Amino acid sequence: MAKKVGVSEATVSRVLNGKPGVSEPTRQAVLSALDVLGYERPTQLRGERARLVGLVLPELQNPIFPAFAEVIGGALAQLGLTPVLCTQTKGGVSEADYVSLLLQQQVSGVVFAGGLYAQADAPHDHYRLLADRNIPVVLVNAAIEHLGFPAVSCDDAVAMEQAWRHLASLGHERIGLVLGPEDHVPSARKLAAARALGDLPDEHVARAMFSLEGGQAAATRLIERGVTGIVCASDPLALGAVRAARRKGLHVPSQISVVGYDDSAFMNCTEPPLTTVRQPIEAMGRAAVELLNTQIGGSSVPAEELLFEPELVVRGSTAQAPRD
Repeated sequence: MAKKVGVSEATVSRVLNGKPGVSEPTRQAVLSALDVLGYERPTQLRGERARLVGLVLPELQNPIFPAFAEVIGGALAQLGLTPVLCTQTKGGVSEADYVSLLLQQQVSGVVFAGGLYAQADAPHDHYRLLADRNIPVVLVNAAIEHLGFPAVSCDDAVAMEQAWRHLASLGHERIGLVLGPEDHVPSARKLAAARALGDLPDEHVARAMFSLEGGQAAATRLIERGVTGIVCASDPLALGAVRAARRKGLHVPSQISVVGYDDSAFMNCTEPPLTTVRQPIEAMGRAAVELLNTQIGGSSVPAEELLFEPELVVRGSTAQAPRD
């Protein structure tokens, strides 16, 4: 323990026994090391929460989530807080299991950067558990109503408006959407915005799991129904749509235009480079940490959603609509 923190064994002993003569930063460093290494705190120190913050991600395959983790983790570290990364895997540790684990570690707070709060039909009891324990929590991106936590979100309606108007300006009249499951709140917001913008028959809306393969399957259905432009709810879905067009012998963008969402890493290196709607992850991540730190400091934060403006990034996957 002393070696990890870079202090003497006597200093560690003083902290563990609650003795005076240790600076507050050193004391917190020792306690954080105790938590990180998995040791239980001495009984007299149990009431004091660790300087640990849970950072819960739904996956790492979509590059947007590691990007959020990097921004949020860096901002937490600047405040002397240690992020504990919790990533779900299929058939592995569930979100509820991670919450139980974080509560055992007496974390100071939790940031969810995507998760079950975005799905109306998913279990939500573990969120209520955090609320009941008065653990500071911040959610990143759209959540179901009535959870009672502050959130920072990219404005899904504006994102759809930017993508739709871009395709319409290029002459596309048959525009299709590749969205997440029906209970996925950000997808529902995008759909509502698209319906408000123009004619969108039900057969031009395809649902998919958030993966390249899911995007390919959904886009294949849309292409068979005659769409010339496709707006996707994530970049991996959009890459799947590009693959679907190619498998159909169609050229992107001269015959099919594709727009992604996120502007995650390397989307400017794909072939063609992907036109997409960028989430301002730096600003969103820092705002999430600021909201969390305010709560950790004992101040209340309104359970409101802060909406951040996305930005259309035009690259090589969109072009003028083909002439019939």
